[in-house]
Amino acid sequence: MKKTVVYAALAVLAAVAIVSVYSLSSNDAEDTSAYVASIEKERADQQTFMREDPNSPFVLEKKEFNGLSYFPVDARYKVKAKLEPIDNKEVMTLTTSDGSIQSYLPHAHAHFKIDGVACKLLLLEVMQMGPQRGTLFLAFGDATSGQETYGAGRYLAVKKVRGATHIELDFNRAYNPYCAYVDNFSCPFPPKENVLPVAILAGEKQY
Repeated sequence: MKKTVVYAALAVLAAVAIVSVYSLSSNDAEDTSAYVASIEKERADQQTFMREDPNSPFVLEKKEFNGLSYFPVDARYKVKAKLEPIDNKEVMTLTTSDGSIQSYLPHAHAHFKIDGVACKLLLLEVMQMGPQRGTLFLAFGDATSGQETYGAGRYLAVKKVRGATHIELDFNRAYNPYCAYVDNFSCPFPPKENVLPVAILAGEKQY
């Protein structure tokens, strides 16, 4: 029986603000350096988790781990998106990698721009029973899917804040679902409307 996965045990974090050297203050440099260090530590921790933790898909399936790879961090892909609440919510289903379905409740649309291109992503609320119930789920595809990145899309951890009008989407933190590494997992595919018309050259690459 395949294992159902909504979120990876640890979301891969990969983000850093890139600031022009001509306008970089000493405080900015210190903040950026600290942020880079924190992201590098998150990446190192994720590598260790995948290689050694009993809950790692590689350890669970006794599969050799060859290391994760990432795009260079690029602040263009850290965006502030405007939230458009969905009032008339109807349960929707997503097909998973093993052909089953999972039910979600639409939460809001996030509107933003990447390289001047208007984009929109649907944020979903998890309905299945368990510790993730009520949390938000975001799966997306883009022009890199099936080439530089996993063909079935990637995930991005987002936090639900009651009454929020905006949300930060840091695509440098995009990560692969477990089915990108091991077939014996059931992972939801992104809804069709979450396939972006741009290339998101950020976050985790194809394994």
